[in-house]
Amino acid sequence: MKTRFTLTKTIVAVATSVLAMAAHATEFRAADIQPDDYPTVQALRYMGEVLSKTTNGKHSIKVYSKSALGNEKDTIEQTKLGAIALARVNVAPMNNICASTMVPTMPFLFRSTEHMRKVLDGAIGEEILKDCEAQGFVGLAFYDSGARSIYTVKKPIKTLADAKGLKVRVQQSDLWVSVLEAMGANATPMPYGEVYTALKTGLVDAAENNYPSYESSRHFEVAKYYNKSEHSMAPEIVVF
Repeated sequence: MKTRFTLTKTIVAVATSVLAMAAHATEFRAADIQPDDYPTVQALRYMGEVLSKTTNGKHSIKVYSKSALGNEKDTIEQTKLGAIALARVNVAPMNNICASTMVPTMPFLFRSTEHMRKVLDGAIGEEILKDCEAQGFVGLAFYDSGARSIYTVKKPIKTLADAKGLKVRVQQSDLWVSVLEAMGANATPMPYGEVYTALKTGLVDAAENNYPSYESSRHFEVAKYYNKSEHSMAPEIVVF
């Protein structure tokens, strides 16, 4: 799978240095809702390889993919409670927990991938990660999630105005409910793992996500119209 996700050497160095501070040999548990071959899962596994090499095998990361430890809201809560060490989630489910994560979630905010990386790799990104600490998290890194677009079951849409009246699945974020409702759509927040069935049974008429997720989740089987609205570039975040 071609990917636009990135895990730079700097990010790996910072993340592994935080994890390596553990006094005793540890196997850290990390959660991701995506399948094994998805870029974010591969990135977590690569982080584990670097951590193991850096600590001469003292520390390692075991990655639980495919929502094995729950949906994104579940894994965020488990991370805060210490039940698991790491969670890779989109910033949207963090919106109701850490308000500053709403900033990169906003629609039509970034002009390009380069613009997004400049913002997130700079002072603004550092401030957002730091703000998560007040809520009991250590923000380790942002991943590029690509552009999100709306995909529909019955017919294509040409503009976001065409989404008016459609029941659209959104992430579990009050901000995203407000955004879709402002477009005139009926926003339906639900976990990612429930979207395929919701589209198939008609519980929702549409959903929105990046193309790699649309493909890996096989949502194209039940919603064949992928409309390139590219209304958001909300990134992924790894929290500890």
